[in-house]
Amino acid sequence: MLDLFADAEPWQEPLAPGAAILRRFALSRATALLGGIDDVAAVSPFRHMVTPGGYTMSVAMTNCGRLGWATNDRGYLYAPNDPITGQPWPPMPDVFRALCHDAAVEAGYADFTPDACLVNRYAVGTKLSLHQDKDEPDLRAPIVSVSLGLPAIFQFGGLRRNDPLRRLMLEHGDVVVWGGASRLFYHGIQPLKPGAHPQTGAFRFNLTFRQAGSGEQK
Repeated sequence: MLDLFADAEPWQEPLAPGAAILRRFALSRATALLGGIDDVAAVSPFRHMVTPGGYTMSVAMTNCGRLGWATNDRGYLYAPNDPITGQPWPPMPDVFRALCHDAAVEAGYADFTPDACLVNRYAVGTKLSLHQDKDEPDLRAPIVSVSLGLPAIFQFGGLRRNDPLRRLMLEHGDVVVWGGASRLFYHGIQPLKPGAHPQTGAFRFNLTFRQAGSGEQK
């Protein structure tokens, strides 16, 4: 378990071309990030979205920022308003923006400016099936993904669904950044195992920052 290194300084673990795990990178800001999640969920509550095929996602989610990820009977989309409240998604908390900027710079993506943050909440047994993040108009922008709470097994493959998978433990405060040659690699989360985290209880939270609009990206 990576908890053996809980007192270690953050370090970078190469994952693939254009991809890295920034171990413990968000640890010092975890309490503030969790407070930001509470603020977002107070405006746009967590919900279980239904896929176009009628499947209810096991992971509960919400969004913040100028755009939010959503589904309808035609597919997946980024929308400026929460379909439940009819109001704009809550603004991205400053602590979210700062952490994302610092992580992107650390991983070599200095010009990344996210306009969407997906907030996922995993309960015991929930998972995220292998998928590509390909609904964004500009795939030159990376993905920045922050893990908080219970540990989970992250699966990271290749450009084809049946490419070999790496399985890596992600723990509280770890950040994964991928872009460039790895931007469309398949990835997912294995079913969350039971546990109790001192700050999140029986849950894992994940923040996923993306550039979902058509803004310029160097």
